[in-house]
Amino acid sequence: MHSNSDVLSLLLSRKPWHSLPQGLYSSQAAYDADMRDLWHREWIFAASAAELPAAGNYVTVTLGDASIIVVRGADGVARAFHNSCRHRGSRICSATKGTSAKLVCPYHQWTYDLDGSLLWAREMGDDFNPKEHGLGVVHCREVQGLIYICLAAVAPDSGDLADQAARYLGPHDVANLKVAYQSTIVEEANWKLVMENNRECYHCASNHPSLCVTFPDDPNLVGADDATTSNMGREHIEKCEAANFPARYVIDPTETWRFVRIPFLRDTVSYTMDGKAAVSKRIGTVPFDDAGSCLYFHYPNSWNHFLSDQVLTFRVMPLGPDRTEVTTTWLVHKDAVEGVDYDLNRLTEVWIHTNDEDRQIVEENQRGINSPGYKPGPYSKAQEGGVNQFVDWYCRTLQNHMVSS
Repeated sequence: MHSNSDVLSLLLSRKPWHSLPQGLYSSQAAYDADMRDLWHREWIFAASAAELPAAGNYVTVTLGDASIIVVRGADGVARAFHNSCRHRGSRICSATKGTSAKLVCPYHQWTYDLDGSLLWAREMGDDFNPKEHGLGVVHCREVQGLIYICLAAVAPDSGDLADQAARYLGPHDVANLKVAYQSTIVEEANWKLVMENNRECYHCASNHPSLCVTFPDDPNLVGADDATTSNMGREHIEKCEAANFPARYVIDPTETWRFVRIPFLRDTVSYTMDGKAAVSKRIGTVPFDDAGSCLYFHYPNSWNHFLSDQVLTFRVMPLGPDRTEVTTTWLVHKDAVEGVDYDLNRLTEVWIHTNDEDRQIVEENQRGINSPGYKPGPYSKAQEGGVNQFVDWYCRTLQNHMVSS
């Protein structure tokens, strides 16, 4: 497979309620199309606001060949720029994260302010105008403490997302949380397999013993409108809504993002091995400890869990046709003290176990797909509606972008 037409042919050949054709999971051409026509045109989750708490804090993000700096300005605003000096193109920031009062290119010391403007360039002559050589701007938006970037010339509208995020995520006050821990792992599998694996719990009972201590694997809780086909889900939603705590299932018209609040099993309240809270300080204005988890996905690269005692963000970044980076960040109350209000191992162990179990699952999935014996198989309509929804979104969105470019 070597061309856009080949990729389009594979997209169009996909059977409804079936996994994707082999080439879309494994070929360089499909990966290139994914990066160019999807990842470079959609809003991408880059970091939580808690990772950039002060002016000069920055993270770097890599999307295919694009390197981007996301930095907190002196005015408190998070901005994103191409990580390419306007002199001769050198990367300015090579670290994945750091702090700097100014952005200084290490090659010839061209110096940029945190708003991207060029402050100093040595011996460039009297006719040189610094105002014409600021860093290339990338769309950047902070939504309820979550920072998104977009490389497109015109970014998709995100007004509805901001409105719903204010309702569902606002009570968790993400902008005033702090990073308790962050882990990054590399999974030897295509990014779509990583996302697909997250979109179902068909595999949970047999693969995730730690997670299943508290997390219910009933697909109706996360896939049904208002979770009304589940008594447990319906009762939880009614309890939350009565407390003015939004919980009902909502998905945007393009199906790029979704919010739903689900309960934990029995009387458990968090992702811990004993089901009790991992952090003693409740976050934001969450009305009760047993608030369950607000599950929020945003395609193509994140799923997130908002609890009464913590927030977990999961960021997916493609590294190649069969390599994907997954970064998990645990956020807690900004005044919570490790060793006093929470134990770090107890806070993180469930998802460290679960992430490693998922890594093994998707790597075996990729190996099997690479085999000449692979043929797209049917999804379970009872268990894999979320996978089908994601794959439908992927095929529809990539095809639309490819045709319109």
